[in-house]
Order: sequence, then structure tokens, then C-alpha cells
Amino acid sequence: MSTEIRVPQLPESVADATLVTWHKQPGDAIRRDENLADLETDKVVLEVPAPANGVVRQILVQSGTVVRSGQVLAVIEEGGAAAASTAAPTAAIAATAASAATVAAAAKPASPARSAAGIAESGAGRDSGKLSPSVRRLVEENHLDPAAIPASGRDGRLTKADVVDYLGRQPAERARAATAQVPAAAPASPAAAPAAAPSPASPPTARAPAPRLPVTGARAEQRVPMTRLRARIAQRLIEAQSTQALLTTFNEVDLTATQELRTRHRARFEKEHGVKLGFMSFFVKAAVEALKKFPVVNAAVDGNDIVYHEYYDVGVAVSTDRGLMVPIVRDADGKSFATIEKEVADYARKAREGSIAIEDLTGGTFTITNGGVFGSLMSTPIVNAPQSAILGMHKVQERPMVVNGQIAVRPMMYLAVTYDHRIIDGREAVQFLVAIKDALEDPGRMLLGI
Repeated sequence: MSTEIRVPQLPESVADATLVTWHKQPGDAIRRDENLADLETDKVVLEVPAPANGVVRQILVQSGTVVRSGQVLAVIEEGGAAAASTAAPTAAIAATAASAATVAAAAKPASPARSAAGIAESGAGRDSGKLSPSVRRLVEENHLDPAAIPASGRDGRLTKADVVDYLGRQPAERARAATAQVPAAAPASPAAAPAAAPSPASPPTARAPAPRLPVTGARAEQRVPMTRLRARIAQRLIEAQSTQALLTTFNEVDLTATQELRTRHRARFEKEHGVKLGFMSFFVKAAVEALKKFPVVNAAVDGNDIVYHEYYDVGVAVSTDRGLMVPIVRDADGKSFATIEKEVADYARKAREGSIAIEDLTGGTFTITNGGVFGSLMSTPIVNAPQSAILGMHKVQERPMVVNGQIAVRPMMYLAVTYDHRIIDGREAVQFLVAIKDALEDPGRMLLGI
């Protein structure tokens, strides 16, 4: 029985997707729930699983095509017998190819070309046990060397997003390699072009200008199309700057009390909750307390109306190789420090591995971004529209400060709040940032609700 494989129902916020990679070709056997293809949206990468065992009969959409919900991608012929009958020839073909590769390698050991078997062996540079099934399948089907692909996953793991990005860069890299391998023009041999020595009787001539030295070194260029995520980020940033009246205010916070609290309870906190006690939970809690005092910072503009949110869904910006993602900690006001730390760590891991769900990135009433992890001392973050404000954290740096008339070295951090001046006045933005500063300089106040 033939079965059509269609694009899964996309969320309301996603209009279409791009078919990035096919993991199967016509005639290949397929198992139920095995991934047939990858679809990239402007937020996440989605898998298209097979509904049953069978054989891929026809592929109707090529890689790189923009598709919509319900569109037919391929046709498979269901049936375990068909899958088994196809698997045998496939295995035979693979064995023949491996044998041919061995013969070729023996006949031409210095060839730069690498057989599929050689690639698999070279993958020992990256532990193949760390590859997830979908990543391993993608690497094997495209004859890639896992050790050559930059990994962004936890503990150096290779993620599906890493492989997809690498595949997208390959055409340009191959073109650059081909350009670099073009041999330079060989000088003419003396027999073919004898040097014409000047005759002693020839009249003297003016010295010709010295020739320009050729430019040395690589000057290659490559043109790579934006991923859908990168294009979406660019679009949202431009929209925010063109539709909102953005202004940034700064302050600095003394993190002595927060650091002492973390140091005193870090080991016990990690032992009881199974997660490290970082700075982010303190900043999320401090932001929520400040948002309660200044509700307009938690609001949004909708036409000529101001929508005041009576809940606190705080987005935490996460940097990945594919671009910036902002997963949402929902109802942050009702969550403990441990729950916030667990959710933030889990979201960051999923975002870097490419397994985060669209629902995790949808919504949000306020955002926090931490450029300090990359060494930023001060910056002006851009609001994540349709929100009206964003908090920027920066590097903790020890600086001499005057405390009670005495100079003391304190761990200081610059804070920045960028806000939509259409609905948030400067007074409210400054007082909002001061409220965050006060909460972090005396974190016990957050626990006591004062």
C-alpha cells in the first residue's frame, strides 16, 4: 500500500519551512519512526518520521525547497517484506562499493580521495558513541568525517544542527578548495621561448618601471545563503528598530552579597537539586520583582492599545551556532531558584543540540541577555519585539569602589535596559533598573518579599 509523506502541521507562528536534507533516496528501506528528512523553520529544525515500515518509492520535493503544512514530500510503499527485499540488494551494493574502495586504495595509496570506509575510520577522532542516531545517519549518508565538523553540543557532542550547517557550507568550501588547487602557470621553457638578450650594439633605453609584485596569500571569497533562523533574526531586529522608539539606560551593581550567597550554599544546592547555582536565577528573580513594581515594563504595544501582562514569562537569550534563540521561562514568579536554573540549563542544551521545540520559543513578556559570558563589558541590547524592554547583563569585573568612605575592591557588573520609549518613560526605566540593582545587592530581600 502506498502512503504519502506530508509536511507535519506547522505551528500558527510558522508559515512555511525549508526542506534541508533527505536521509533516504528512492529504493531505500525505511523503518517506522525513522527520520526521512529535516525541515528547517525560522526557529527550529523539525524531523519528518516514517509512519510505517516500507520502501521509499518517490521523492517529490528536492532539498532547498520551501514547503508548507500538509504538502506531499514523498511516497513510500508500506510492508515489511518490501523493506527486507530492498535491504538485501542495498547491503550487497554497499559491500561491492566497499570492496571496490579497498582495491582502489591498494592500487593508489597516495590518492587524496577518501573512501566511505576511510571516512568511518577517521571518525574515531570523535567518539562515535557520542553521536545520536539521527546525527550518525546524517554523517554516514553524506560520507562526512565527524572529526572535521565543529561540534557545539554539550561535552563536545556533535548535533544535527552542526551537520546541517556544515552541509550548507560545503559547496562554498569545495569551490574555494578548487580555486586553491588550480596550478600556477608554468614558466616557458628555454627551448620554447629563448630569452632575447640585448645586443651589445643596441642603444641604451630607459629603465622600465618595476613590475607590481603579485598579491600572495589566500584571497578567496564565499557566498553562503542565510539560514532561515538567521534571516528571521535579521528581520526581527530591523522591525524592532524601525517600529519602536528604543532608548537604553545604564547602571552598575555590586555583586558582593550575591557572590557570597552563592559561594556559601553552592555545594549543598547542587547536591540537593542536581544543578549548579548560577547567576541567571538571581537575575530572573530580581527582574520579576522589578516588573511587579513597574508593570508597564512588562507590557506591550498593540496598535493604539497597551497590553499589560499579569504574568511573567521571562525569555533567556541563548547563543547557538545557528543563531540566537530565546527560550521562555514561563510563570517565573512562581518558580524556585532551582527550577529556574534547571529550565535555563535544559533550554540551553536543547537549543545547542537543535532539539528545542517551537513552543519553548513562543511568547515571552520580558527578556534577559547575558553578553558577559563572551567578555562584553557594556552593550545596548535590542528589544525582542513585541516586548517593550530587555535587560542586558555584562562581565563581572573587580574594580575599586568607595564603600563607606573607604576604597574597596568589589565585583561589579554594568547593567543595561533598552526600552520602548513610546510607553515607558525614562523615570520608570531608571527606577526599574535601580530596583534590579537593589535586589541583587541584597538578595535576601527577594526571599522575604521586601
